Amino acid sequence: MFKGLKQKSGGILNYSDYKKPVFKTVYLIILFLLFVAVLTALTPPLWLFISSFKEAEELTAVPYRLFPKVFNFGKLIEVWKMLNFGKYFINTIIVSLGAIFCSVVFNGLLAYTFAIIKPSGYKFFYALVLGSYMIPAFSSIVPLFKQIVDLKLMNSYIPLWLVFGANAFYLIMMKNYFESLPKSIFEAAAMDRCNPIKTFFLIVVPLSKPILSVVAIFTLTAAWSDFLLPYLVLTDSDLMTVMVKIYDLKSTMGSIQGFGPDKLLMVLTISILPQIFIFAIFQKRITASSYAGAIKE
Repeated sequence: MFKGLKQKSGGILNYSDYKKPVFKTVYLIILFLLFVAVLTALTPPLWLFISSFKEAEELTAVPYRLFPKVFNFGKLIEVWKMLNFGKYFINTIIVSLGAIFCSVVFNGLLAYTFAIIKPSGYKFFYALVLGSYMIPAFSSIVPLFKQIVDLKLMNSYIPLWLVFGANAFYLIMMKNYFESLPKSIFEAAAMDRCNPIKTFFLIVVPLSKPILSVVAIFTLTAAWSDFLLPYLVLTDSDLMTVMVKIYDLKSTMGSIQGFGPDKLLMVLTISILPQIFIFAIFQKRITASSYAGAIKE
C-alpha cells in the first residue's frame, strides 16, 4: 500500500514521514474516510440502477433482496416506448445546447472584457458580478419569472438558454484563464488592427478550448438536471424536459396502464445515465482544466 508513496514529490509529507507509525495511522484513517465518502456517493445511483430492473412485487418483497431475479434490459426499451421518452430527451438536448451556446459566448465575452480589454470602470462591474455570486439563486426566481411572463416568453426555451448566459462562476473561471494567456498575442492582434470581437473569436476561443469545454460540460450537466425554471416556464406537455416529465409522472402514473413504481425507477435511471457517461468520458479534462482556470501565474 505504501510502495506508491516512494514516487510522491508534492504535498506536506514525504515518503520518509510515512515510515513513522503516527503518519501511517493518519494515512490509513484518511484512506478509510475517503472510502466511506466514495461509498456514500455511489450507493444511491447503484441502488437505483439495481432496483430499476426489479418487478413491482420484488420492490416490496419480504425478506428484502438487493438484486433482482433477472436483469431484463428489455425493460429499458419498454419504458422508453411506453412514455415516448425520446421526445423529452430531444427537448432536453435542445435546452442544453442553447444553454451551452449562451454560457460560452455571453460569459466568455464578459470575461474577455474584464480580463483583456479592461475598460474604464470594469472593476466596479466585476465587483457587482462577484456580489451576485453570493446571492442565492432561489431568491431571484420570482422577479425572473415575472420578467419572463411580461416578455411573453412562457412555453419558450429562450429564457432557459439566457439564464445560463449570466453565470458568475463560469465567468470567473474564464476570466482567470484568459488572464493567463500571453499578452504578446493581443499586442500582435492590435498591431494587425484586429478588433476586439475578432480577437475573441479568432484568437481567444481557439486558445481557450480547455476551459471553454469545461464550462460547456458544467452547463450541460446543470441544464440537463435543471427542474424549477423549466417547470415554471414549460407548461405545454410537448415542450417538457426530462426532469419536468419525471415530476409530471408522479401525478399521472396511475392513469398509464402497466406503469408502476418499478417503471418509475427505470425512468429515473434513464434520466441520469447521460450525465454519468459525460462525466466518465471527460473526467480528466474537467479536473485538469478547472485547476488551469483557477490558478493565476
